[in-house]
Amino acid sequence: MSKRNEQDCPICGKPAAEKVRPFCSKRCADIDLGKWLGGNYVLPGTEEADPEEMIEHLEQQTRH
Repeated sequence: MSKRNEQDCPICGKPAAEKVRPFCSKRCADIDLGKWLGGNYVLPGTEEADPEEMIEHLEQQTRH
């Protein structure tokens, strides 16, 4: 199996097209968008914040 080039489409591996870079086509760009919107991709983060703590913090910020 060949090594993926940085210029290749991250969805199908074909060479990227300038118009839709880094994808090879609008179809692959739409597939990627669907994955983001569907929750298939997750960015690493820290522990989830407590909603009550967030509200308290925001209230403190607006008082100043």
